[in-house]
Amino acid sequence: MFSANQIIVALDVPDFQDGITIVDQLPEVSFWKVGLELFIRSGPAILSALKERDKQIFLDLKLHDIPNTMARACRVVTHFGVDLLTVHATAGKTALQASIHAVQSEAHTIGVQAPRLIAVTVLTSFSPSDLASDLKVSLPLSDYALALSSSAQSIGLDGVVCSPQEARQLRNQCGKDFLLLCPSIRPSWAKSEDQQRVMTPIQAVQAGADYLVIGRPIIAAPDPRAAFQRIRDEIDNEVGRNEWS
Repeated sequence: MFSANQIIVALDVPDFQDGITIVDQLPEVSFWKVGLELFIRSGPAILSALKERDKQIFLDLKLHDIPNTMARACRVVTHFGVDLLTVHATAGKTALQASIHAVQSEAHTIGVQAPRLIAVTVLTSFSPSDLASDLKVSLPLSDYALALSSSAQSIGLDGVVCSPQEARQLRNQCGKDFLLLCPSIRPSWAKSEDQQRVMTPIQAVQAGADYLVIGRPIIAAPDPRAAFQRIRDEIDNEVGRNEWS
């Protein structure tokens, strides 16, 4: 059964105080995403504030660098106690393997749980034509995402970030234990804005997503708490009707 704990709310706000205000408005939310802008602005303070409130944390930094730099960055992040951390799949196997070793060895040394490493495949702002024209990738987008996911899984990463439009194919290929985090989730009553490959929450659940990453439809809503509850209710009602348990 898909639960509310599998909805990660993206804390896409400019500063610490805005972030904490939203978090305290939504006590029902147990899992929060901290992205690049907020982390650069507030640093580890926002992570500490979330942990003080007993929240799970998805730190979405999309690390992409040479292996040594990625490994050093992952060692530092391990001290923050986050649950999920993103790295770019296109950093290559050597860098990804170095990242895995870094979080595992550092976690063992300091006696904490290592963050689960999640590889970013193709950003959801990309369309298939963007992939071909901007990045010169000749594979169809879904095949490229699958290739990156299979490579990440083969070296021991815990899952990938993917568009919900690729989720069903990745679930069939990678199995039930490989985590699929899907942003680009837009309820039928919300605007798609800069996202290209979108699905509604229930469509993404049906496609095999383990986690839905949802930001603006919730935090930018006139009533964020009501928006979060509406999404939960829509999923619960559909899951119950189809007996996905």
